[in-house]
Amino acid sequence: MALQKSPKRLAKLLDYILARRPDEFGLVTDSDGYIKIKELLKALSEEEGLSYVRRAHLDEILLTLPDPSFEISNNQIRAKYRRHLPEHAYAPDPPKLLYTCVRQKACHHVYTKGLYPTGYSQVILSSNLNLAQRMGRRIDRSAVLLTVQVQHCLDRGVVFFKAGGTLFLADFIPNDCLSGPPLPKEKPAAAKPAEQQPRLQPRTAGSYLIDLDEKSDTRIPKSKRKGLDLDRKKDGKSLKKQKRKRERPPWRR
Repeated sequence: MALQKSPKRLAKLLDYILARRPDEFGLVTDSDGYIKIKELLKALSEEEGLSYVRRAHLDEILLTLPDPSFEISNNQIRAKYRRHLPEHAYAPDPPKLLYTCVRQKACHHVYTKGLYPTGYSQVILSSNLNLAQRMGRRIDRSAVLLTVQVQHCLDRGVVFFKAGGTLFLADFIPNDCLSGPPLPKEKPAAAKPAEQQPRLQPRTAGSYLIDLDEKSDTRIPKSKRKGLDLDRKKDGKSLKKQKRKRERPPWRR
């Protein structure tokens, strides 16, 4: 288990990250100097001895130190004193190659449509391959590393900005300026098995098959039904006469 730093020592480290070099940790501030607390905690969890840091430790610093060096607003954090914070400045001569990572399920879209910002106002790129991979694992453990051909981007009119020593920003990266691993081939859909026809049983001489599914019409035609009804009535009357005759006394028969 990592030995926890005192609130004072942790506050000093946070001041270095938020006020001086967020780019070293793969973090980019917005125009007001804020960073999402969620992103800060992810970056800290990658550092040796800092995986224990949670939101509660940040709140503890605000409550216990007389003059904390940062402030929190709406799940975002920034340094109070940002004189040494690197500005996002135009980069006229960026490195020839830059790197970024995308989710595995987004690869097909990026390869066909290009790379757009997700979660930030601009696409974040790094000149350091290892840092780009670290940033990618924060969004997807199996993130795909892409290489940006900077000269092709410049030829297409893409403008780059520098956000510290190793991070660069761009509004958009065209798909033909990206290179990466090939997309996995889609497996062909399995063919549906053909429906099996019922097997006909061979007939033997002098026999026949009874089709149990065939519905036979056993209804009696109306023309014959009237005659049957009359016969039933006659039979009923004769039976009643015989019954009454048996029930009469001998002297009344």
